Amino acid sequence: MNAFALGADREAIRAMALEFAAERMAPLAGAWDRDRELPVETLREAASLGMGAIYVDEAQGGSGLGRLDAAVIFEALATGCPSVAAFLSIHNMATWMISRHAAAPLREAWLPRLASMEAIAAYALTEPDAGSDAGSLRTRATRNDEDYRLDGTKQFISGGGIADAYVVMARTGGEGPSGISAFLVPGDAAGLTFGANEQKMGWNAQPTRALIFEDCRIPAANRLGEEGQGFAIAMAGLDGGRLNIAACSLGGASVALDKAVAYMNERRAFGKRLAEHQALRFRIADAATDLEVGRSILWRAAAALDAGDAEATTLCAMAKRVCTDKGFAIANEALQMHGGYGYLADYGLEKIVRDLRVHQILEGTNEIMRVIVARQVLGR
Repeated sequence: MNAFALGADREAIRAMALEFAAERMAPLAGAWDRDRELPVETLREAASLGMGAIYVDEAQGGSGLGRLDAAVIFEALATGCPSVAAFLSIHNMATWMISRHAAAPLREAWLPRLASMEAIAAYALTEPDAGSDAGSLRTRATRNDEDYRLDGTKQFISGGGIADAYVVMARTGGEGPSGISAFLVPGDAAGLTFGANEQKMGWNAQPTRALIFEDCRIPAANRLGEEGQGFAIAMAGLDGGRLNIAACSLGGASVALDKAVAYMNERRAFGKRLAEHQALRFRIADAATDLEVGRSILWRAAAALDAGDAEATTLCAMAKRVCTDKGFAIANEALQMHGGYGYLADYGLEKIVRDLRVHQILEGTNEIMRVIVARQVLGR
């Protein structure tokens, strides 16, 4: 099989996700954005098609697919709504962490409901004073016999206030990454409260709130992995999360490019269609090329992560940086090519631009992606 072809099975998965995006997401995406509404029932419909636990083993109730499959799915779903597709990617990342690192009783209690999205999962690493420098987080988990007491604040948490389970990173030991552990905290845990739903530039279809822990007690059995393994768990999860966000950027950008192509073939200026102006044709050519470049590095990184390649983390960082930078640039360029119409909500481009902008920040800023790549290349 051609190494750059998806194959019949993945093409079928892609077609299913594209159909779902076109029929169940795209027609309602504008209303979700305007009303700041997370479409829980639509997400559960996606889960019924196997998209609630994509790369969780079938034996644990998941779909048993790989990271390349997930990249294909999230790119397709983002053609319907980048914000909702990205939220589903976060749910999948947290669900995978639980499947890999929770003890059997915890997995059995949560995974079936997470796979069906009867329960929703979110991920809580970032803090007000510990964003890119995640190893310096201050939220503390203090052991007391068979319980842990959590105290601290998490910031910018997608799904905050509506998720049923949060994968929370908290400090159980000394300073630095080796003192961090991971926990599953139920959304209704006593001592857990939430900040206001943040007013954001984009991603309005999903809530973003602070998580505030004040004497929040959870069973020791809710720890994921051993004490001190939390940072490693977080970073492993973020490799896949970065691929998913990269894929969502490509999906949003591809829709923006399609809109630009249609507009240029219809709109006339200076006696001819916009598509006949060479300067605009070159911009379309560059955008189409950048999409293919992004897709190539994304698939390369996803295949490396599936294979357990030693370079996977570096490749995931490369893919995240390239796809989110190029994806936003393509969407922004498509808006520009629409002129004043691109600025109107009716054309859907301004929403794509707003949604894709944050992809350059989350799952590790693109500056941090450069740090990861440079460290590998320079050997320090």
